[in-house]
Amino acid sequence: MEHFGEAVAAGYDDGGGSEFAAETIARTVDFLHAAAGGGAALELGIGTGRIALPLARRGVPVHGIDLSPAMTERLRAKPGGTQIPVVIGDFAEATAPGTYRLVYLVFNTLMNLPTQEAQLACFRNAARHLAPGGRFVVEVMVPELRGLPHGRNTVVFDTGPEGWAYTEYDTVTQRADCHYLRVTPDGRGTRRTIPFRYVWPAELDLMARLAGLEARERWGGWNREPFTQESRAHVSVWEKPAEAERPAACD
Repeated sequence: MEHFGEAVAAGYDDGGGSEFAAETIARTVDFLHAAAGGGAALELGIGTGRIALPLARRGVPVHGIDLSPAMTERLRAKPGGTQIPVVIGDFAEATAPGTYRLVYLVFNTLMNLPTQEAQLACFRNAARHLAPGGRFVVEVMVPELRGLPHGRNTVVFDTGPEGWAYTEYDTVTQRADCHYLRVTPDGRGTRRTIPFRYVWPAELDLMARLAGLEARERWGGWNREPFTQESRAHVSVWEKPAEAERPAACD
């Protein structure tokens, strides 16, 4: 929770990444609206409601789970935010009331779980919350190991006059520590590190199988573009099997 406390929450919605672009949000919401199939949705790691709020405005009843009270308070302060129930807790384990047609994780949030065991627990938690026939949708990056300079384990992913950011990889543990260095207007520097665990598409499919889910779709993005070896991220969909029909009683 310390990685997403008040200091981070206060400026989270000011991020300049592509995930905050109106076009990206619209594509994401379109995809999730269709996946919900007229039912309710549960967002794991709901944060400040970047996706949950516009999805709710499309008529999907949305609930959430998030570890950070500070992020959740930002959600509740926005128009419509108080109408979205949020359970405060670890989304790999915490339970929301009821079952859902859709459970989803967006923008690498799965990687906030820093161990394989926690990521598998998340799949099992999603499966517990899904109604039969419901779908689990995850957006996550493809590990960018091909971008590592020869003999080095770091990739710079953001540079600018106000600071820079880089990821440090450990290919044994699949740990990926993101370091953010910023220069404040008064010339002071700040540094923040967030631990992640990168995960491969095939590894996710195995986690899904262990959780009782079946693979249905994998796309290179929210536009349903093909997933190829050049894709830098993927949107994957797994389904909870529908309950088998009971045989008719004999007369």
